[in-house]
Amino acid sequence: MMKLLPIAPILLLLLTTLEARPKPAALKCRTGPLDIVFVIDSSRSVRPFEFETMRRFMMDIIGSLDVGPNATRVGVIQYSSQVQNIFSLKTFFTQADMEKAINSIVPLAQGTMTGLAIQYVMNVAFTTQEGARPLHKKIPRIAIIVTDGRPQDRVTEVATQARNAGIEIYAVGIQRADMNSLRAMASPPLEEHVFLVESFELIQQFGKQFQDKLCGVNTCMEQEHGCQHSCISTPSSFYCECNPGYRLNVDGKTCSPINACEDGRHGCQHQCVSTRGSYLCHCRAGYYLNQDKRSCSMIDYCSFGNHSCQHECVSIPNGHYCRCRSGFTLQPDSKSCRATDLCNGVDHGCEFKCVSTEGSYRCMCPEGQQLQADGKACSKCGTGHVDLVMVIDGSKSVRPQNFELVKQFVNRIVDLLEVSPHGTRVGLVQYSSRVRTEFPLNKYHSADEIKKAVMEVEYMEKGTMTGLALKHMVEHSFSELEGARPLSHNVPRIGLVFTDGRSQDDISEWARRAKESGIVMFAVGVGKAVEEELRAIASEPVEQHFSYSADFTTMTHLVENFKLNICPGSAWSCPPVHITCAMVNPPNHCYTDRHCPRYKKCCPTFCGRKCISRLPSLSYV
Repeated sequence: MMKLLPIAPILLLLLTTLEARPKPAALKCRTGPLDIVFVIDSSRSVRPFEFETMRRFMMDIIGSLDVGPNATRVGVIQYSSQVQNIFSLKTFFTQADMEKAINSIVPLAQGTMTGLAIQYVMNVAFTTQEGARPLHKKIPRIAIIVTDGRPQDRVTEVATQARNAGIEIYAVGIQRADMNSLRAMASPPLEEHVFLVESFELIQQFGKQFQDKLCGVNTCMEQEHGCQHSCISTPSSFYCECNPGYRLNVDGKTCSPINACEDGRHGCQHQCVSTRGSYLCHCRAGYYLNQDKRSCSMIDYCSFGNHSCQHECVSIPNGHYCRCRSGFTLQPDSKSCRATDLCNGVDHGCEFKCVSTEGSYRCMCPEGQQLQADGKACSKCGTGHVDLVMVIDGSKSVRPQNFELVKQFVNRIVDLLEVSPHGTRVGLVQYSSRVRTEFPLNKYHSADEIKKAVMEVEYMEKGTMTGLALKHMVEHSFSELEGARPLSHNVPRIGLVFTDGRSQDDISEWARRAKESGIVMFAVGVGKAVEEELRAIASEPVEQHFSYSADFTTMTHLVENFKLNICPGSAWSCPPVHITCAMVNPPNHCYTDRHCPRYKKCCPTFCGRKCISRLPSLSYV
C-alpha cells in the first residue's frame, strides 16, 4: 500500500504565511511531486468574509508548492448540496492561473453534503482522465477537506472507500465542525490528519510547528541511500526507483532489465525479442512482419515473376517449386509439363469410348445413343435423359379455361419422359407481367409428383413479358443451384417456351443468350402467337424447333412433334396419323396437323404430293 505522506506541515506552514504576507516569499517545499485536491465547504453557513479566508488559505498553500506537470498538481472543488469542479489536476500548472480561478469562485450557499463531495473526489477528481498520475508511479494522492459544519449525509463508508483507493484525507474543521465526522473522514493516524480550528481568524496560525519537517532536509542527499538508479526523497525517508525498462529488485535498491517477452502477452506469432523495457517481434526465415508488427506472412516468391513455371508456381518458406495442372506430368527440367493420356493411365469407366483431352478425358457414345448423367454410360436417346424447363404463358389473353388445357399439354409432355434424379429432370416457370418459378429442376423426382404439382399451379392472368421470362430461365432455371446438371455431364438442356400472343417486351437479346449458353430452345405458339417471335426463340434448324396450333383445343398434336425433336439425330418414322391428303390451294398438296418441315419427307409416302403446313404463313413445296 502507498505510504501516507503527512500533509499537516504544509497546511501549518502555509497558514503561517498568512501572518507574514509582506515578507519575502519562502523557498518552495521540495518534498517530491504530489496530487492535491482541495475540497472546500461553501454551504450557506459559511459567511462571505469566512469564504474569503478559505481562498487565502488555498492560495498560500499553493504558493509554497513546486507546481508543474511533472511536480505537484493541484485541483479544487467546492460543495454544498451539490459538487462543483473549479479546476482539475490537469487544468493549470502555474500559480497565477490557479489564483485567478480561485478568486472567481462563487459560493454555492446551500446544504452540507460532505459525503457526496468525497464520492466525487474518489470517482472523478483522482482519475487519470482528470489528471491524476497512475497509482504505479507512487505519487501521493491527497484530499484536503475544509468544512465548518456537520455533514447532512453519511461520510464514514465513502471515506473508507476513498482511503482504500489510496487517497490520503486531511480533515480541517472550523468553528462549528463536528469532530466525530472529521475523525470518520480522515486517514490514520488521526492525530496527524484531523485538525479543528476554533474560528476562521485562527486558521492563520495553523501549521507553524510543521514547517521544518515539511521543508526540511533532502534525505537522499543527507545519507547513503544505495539506490542503483534514482533516489526519491520523502519528508521522513526515501525510496529507490529504476529507469524505464528496468524493475526494482526485492532488495529495494538494485534494478534488473525487464524481459517483456517473459509474460507471454507480447502476441508475436513467431519470435519475441526483448529490448530495454519493451520488445520487438521477429519472423522466421521466409516470412515478413505484417503492419500489425506481430503477425507474419510467408514471402510469395512466385510473385517475383522469375519462376518460369509452365503451369503453376507454389511458394514455400525458402523459395518455390513448379506444379502441373491435373492430367499433366512435371518434366525433368522441373518447370515444363506434358499432358497425361488419362484414357490409358486411369480406370476411366467409359462404356463405349474414352477421348483424352488436355489434362482430362471424356466419354463418348455411338451415334444414336446419349451419354447418361454419370458421364460414362450410354443409353438410347429415347430414354430422354435431359434437363427440361417449360416456360408457360399465364397472361390474361390465355383465359382460365385455356390455361387448364395448357397444364394438360404440359403433363402430356411429362408422360413421354423418364423422370428420375439421374434421368430427366423437369422444371416449370409461369410468366405474365412478372415471372414465377413454379418448381425448379431439383424439386420433384417422379412424373406423378410433377403432374400433381402442375395441376396445382395458379393462373397469373396479367401481361405478356416473354423477354423477362427468357431472362429468368437463363439466369436461374438452368443454374446448378436449381438442379441443372453441370455442363461437363453433357446432359442436354432444353427450354420449351409456350405463348399465345405478342410479347410486351423485347425477346431477341435473351433468346440469343439462351441459345449461346447451350440451351436447345423450342417455341410453341397458339392462336395469336407471332411467327417472327417464335422463330427468334427457336434453335436452328428453326423448322424443327417451333410449332404452331390454331387454337388450344387442337394443340395436343404438338406433343408428338416435341417428342420426335427432343433427341437430335435420332431415327424417326413417318406415322400416318394426322397426315391428310387434301385438295388445298395450291391443289394436290398434302398438309399435316404437325409442323410440316419435320414430315415433308413423309408426304409423298402417303399422298404422292407436295407438302404444306397448316400454318398459313409457311409453305414448303
